[in-house]
Amino acid sequence: MLTVVRVHLPSDIPIVGCELTPYVLLRKPDNTVSTDDVPLTNPLNGHFLRYNWYRIQSDKKVAVCSIHPSEQATLQCLGCVKAKLPVTKSYHCSPKCFSDAWQHHRVLHDRAASAVNENGGEEDELFGQHNSSGSGVLNAGLPSSASSANLSNGSTMVYPAQVTRRSGGETWFEVGCCKTYTPSADDIGHVLKLECVVVDIETKLSVGHPMTVTTSQVIPAPTPTPRRMISVSGSDVIGSLDSDGRIAAVGNFTVLSYNILAEAYATSDTYNYCPSWALSWPYRRQNLLREIVGYKADIVCLQEVQYDHFDEFFAPELDKHGYQALYKRKTSEVEFNKAAQSLTEAVVPSTQKKTALNRLVKDNVALIAVLEAKFGHQGVDNPGKRQLLCVANTHVNVQQDLKDVKLWQVHTLLKGLEKIANSADIPMLVCGDFNSTPVSAPHSLLARGKVDPTHLDLVVDPLGILRPHGKLVHQLPLVSAYSSFVRGGLEQHRRRMDPSSNEPLFTNCTRDFIGTHDYIFYTADSLTVESLLELLDEDNLRKDTALPSAEWSSDHIALLAEFRCTPRRR
Repeated sequence: MLTVVRVHLPSDIPIVGCELTPYVLLRKPDNTVSTDDVPLTNPLNGHFLRYNWYRIQSDKKVAVCSIHPSEQATLQCLGCVKAKLPVTKSYHCSPKCFSDAWQHHRVLHDRAASAVNENGGEEDELFGQHNSSGSGVLNAGLPSSASSANLSNGSTMVYPAQVTRRSGGETWFEVGCCKTYTPSADDIGHVLKLECVVVDIETKLSVGHPMTVTTSQVIPAPTPTPRRMISVSGSDVIGSLDSDGRIAAVGNFTVLSYNILAEAYATSDTYNYCPSWALSWPYRRQNLLREIVGYKADIVCLQEVQYDHFDEFFAPELDKHGYQALYKRKTSEVEFNKAAQSLTEAVVPSTQKKTALNRLVKDNVALIAVLEAKFGHQGVDNPGKRQLLCVANTHVNVQQDLKDVKLWQVHTLLKGLEKIANSADIPMLVCGDFNSTPVSAPHSLLARGKVDPTHLDLVVDPLGILRPHGKLVHQLPLVSAYSSFVRGGLEQHRRRMDPSSNEPLFTNCTRDFIGTHDYIFYTADSLTVESLLELLDEDNLRKDTALPSAEWSSDHIALLAEFRCTPRRR
């Protein structure tokens, strides 16, 4: 007979908007064990599995701490109530929690007061405004109570849920009848219970005792402090959004570059300072999607996207928001492995070929796409010409002892882009995680077009692939987009920049490393930076030790730049 051996959840802390999928271990009639589901539509030997989700609702009202969402709140900030901020932002679990968070918490008060004074209402933020829509782009927020009715947790919605049982000041509501359940805002502060039982398909009666698993209290998804677009072409103002959620300027477009931290690397051993529920992929994927879609970028360049996550989640979800995705297309990518094989055949002695390939073949790629603008379909140089744009997105090798490989990969990419530039008069963007700091040779090659022959990175070259050093050049007029913060004289944002390199102080922040690895480069003779997404403050991140955290689901921060096409200087 079919029996349930074990039922458990990947995390015992459920979060609003994050799907709960139980692990169910079955013993089949032939005594084999399996994790395959046995639904009503495909019974096994006359039996199937029935799932029921319940919310255990106490008569006692429960509020959750805004800083430590797994803790119950004990005090409320009246300033937030007066400023009409979201009530969830006002709760804290202890006086110390409130005191420690005050430096950053007061920013919410200041922004609310500024918005009312300047605009007569709340200001628009690029990240944090998730309930408006436009241009076929529905903002992807973790569901609030207003949108909880859209969650599908059974064949029919039963809200208001039927009371199943009352006992000792508690009320049990049946909230779902599928294997999976997505907590809604109505579940916040309450415990959930899953019941799994084998059912006879003819009698519809349960066979044996049900297996149950109970969660801790449901918590709201943490809401990061909104990041604003800062103009660098004029005064320090917030970029205005048009009705489509885009920066309002004809011919302008925005580009996002973001290393989202692959699930394979997001281990509790590496990031043990991050709560396990916040490190779980079901939570991170929803939080990342909300952030990515919330930026409303015209072009999105992501790194560390696992194939199954792209195929099963990101591609279909981003398609809902009007994005067409490219993922390692063989006809449009620079394959560093193929380049490595060609280089090895050409310059490496036969006795060293195996060693050379072991060093060079690292499965890194650079995806290059040529896009056509949709705004008017006219180029800035010629009103009757299509406006094209070449975008490169890459993730360079991470190993710090392979400095020669990093530089060779960047040089290979730039040479590929130069070939395109020589055949077409086209603006270019080079985005990605280069795993190289601003003092490295790869950054020097990108930003300066050459590498000093005395650079220390050139010392590591056991295969001689970087010689002669004079070949490490390119003619593309590349400039780092975020260097505009330094040139623009914006004091508040210059403090988050490194004046020696004109790059952000960090784009990657973990407990053991903080520095800049991510960049958006552009061809300065055909593109102009109009605005940039503000950088994050290290002190604010350090309150959670480092990234990733409950607020930010990657160990990198997103970079976003608004560009304007300009007539190419002749």
